[in-house]
Parts: sequence; structure tokens; C-alpha cells
Amino acid sequence: MKFVDEATLLVQSGDGGRGCVSFRRERFIPRGGPDGGNGGKGGDVVLIATRAKHTLYHFRYKHRFQAQRGGHGSGANRHGKNGEDLLIEVPVGTIVRDAETSEIIADLSAEEERCIVCHGGRGGKGNKHFTSSTYRAPKFAQEGEEGEEKTLKLELKLLADVGLVGLPNAGKSSLITALTAARPKIGAYPFTTLAPSLGVLQDPYGEPVVIADIPGLIEGAAQGAGLGHRFLRHIERNRLLIHLIDASQVTAEDPLASYQAINKELSSYDQALGEKPQIVVLNKMDLPEAEEGACLFKQSCGNLQVLQISAILGEGLDELIEAIFAQLREPGRRPS
Repeated sequence: MKFVDEATLLVQSGDGGRGCVSFRRERFIPRGGPDGGNGGKGGDVVLIATRAKHTLYHFRYKHRFQAQRGGHGSGANRHGKNGEDLLIEVPVGTIVRDAETSEIIADLSAEEERCIVCHGGRGGKGNKHFTSSTYRAPKFAQEGEEGEEKTLKLELKLLADVGLVGLPNAGKSSLITALTAARPKIGAYPFTTLAPSLGVLQDPYGEPVVIADIPGLIEGAAQGAGLGHRFLRHIERNRLLIHLIDASQVTAEDPLASYQAINKELSSYDQALGEKPQIVVLNKMDLPEAEEGACLFKQSCGNLQVLQISAILGEGLDELIEAIFAQLREPGRRPS
């Protein structure tokens, strides 16, 4: 299924039913009193978070939603039926904004979390409601209230424990394929990955670890360049980043160029992203130029701990997996 992480919805709650003007008509009671019932309340529009959805793709072709209106009141003091609420499922991790003001209405980050985005209109009162000691036969009733209407902007932030970041063609898709059952598109050219991919790494001593392959970032991504801008937000919820570097592309002129470029983009987008814990990984150690590149990088990075792997050959993955589990098992790094 195609990954879609933004959607615009037009939602409208149900109108309230109108009240009824009615008078009792019974045998031997020619002038019965008012007995018009009230209208029912219109249905609310409710967004509900579910882990059964992983993308906003289901809103690609359907983006108008309207809840049921309330039933009208009738004679014999019969009230109209309340309109049914309209439940709209969204993936866990969806941020709901008012499209006109950009104000955040809700951040649905837990299973079954709900938010009423439009309240149904109240039902109108029937003429029975307006009876008093001085006004015994009212011949009017209320119309129901109109429902609310809003345009919503939905933004999905993936709920993943670990995010894979790096320049295009660093081997992120190959790595998530090697670590998990995810099968993203893989190719020997930049921007093969055009949308985030999710995979699950099983921790034998703890909870499963969800890993997200974030499309490659380039210089200026924080300002919208390349594919990075719209995907940087997915990193915000990650507890740990794997910073992947193509060791075969490390040069003597500037060994830390790619490493520093990615960290600059993370910090430019949000300082908190630049401060997230990272595991720095040199990939493609199976290539002839990689050994020299790895030496240059390690000589220039000071005390930074660096792992070396070949995602294609599966070399060094056990050490990487242990490093991931060790980081996530630390106190304070577990999900809240």
C-alpha cells in the first residue's frame, strides 16, 4: 500500500432534529394540550486512533465526511432519535490540525484514543416544552441547531523506536531488510526510498523494537530541500537514531562531511533531534574503498564510538543489534 502521511478532510457533524408542534387529539378531549416532542441531537464526528492503520492512504479518494442528523420530534411527546456518531479511524501517531488556523486539535498517540472534532447540533424543543401557566397552547417549536463544519489537516508521525538516518544511498533500505522482515525498494541510486518503511526487530528479552527507514536527507532538508523536509517529523518520536554512513564515500579531504551534514539538518529542523542518542554505523564495508574510508573517519571523529557493517553481506549486524537493545533497555529510554 502506498505510504501517505498527510491528508485534508472536510468533516461535518449532524444537524439537530426540529421540534414538533402538536396537540393531543383524543376522543372526548377536543382541545387537548400541546404534546410536540423534541428533536434529537445530531451525531458527533469522532477521530479514533488504531494500530490497524499505518498510513493515511484511505483518505486519498474520500475526504468528505458527515455524521447523521438527529430525528425530528413528533406528537404524543415522542422525541426524535439522536443521530449516530461518525467514527473515523486514523493511524496511531496522527496529529489533527485546524486547516485554517494550523492549531493542533489533538495528538492521537495511543491505541483507541479519541477526539471529537465536530459536535452535533442540539435538537429543537417541541411546543410541549414551552407550555407554562400563562401560555398553555404554544403553536411553535424550535428548529434544530446546525452541525459544525471544519476542514482538518492530518499529519502522521510514525511511532517507531529507532529511526535510520543518513544521506541518500547510504544503505538504509538494505539495513532494515537485513534486520527485519520489511521489504522496501532497494537500488544503487539516490532517493530509491520515497516513503518511510517500518520493520520490527524482535528483542528476546523485551518488547519488539520498531525501526523506521527514513528517506535520505540532503543539505537543506530542514528548509524543504530534497525529500527530507516532510519526513523529518517522523524522527521526532524516535527514541534512538542509527546514523548510517557509506564508508566507501568517505574522503581524505573531509572525512566527517556526511556525518556533520546530517547532524546539521537534524538540529536545524529541531534542536531536540540533534540531541537524540545515536549509534554511528559505517556501512558497505564489503566494498574495496570502505576500509580506507573507515580508517579516515575513525581518525577524525575523536572518541565517537563507531560500528562497521555490511548490510548486504550481514556482517557486523549482531553487534549492531546488541547495541540497539542496550540503548533502548537503559532506564529512561523505555516508552512512557
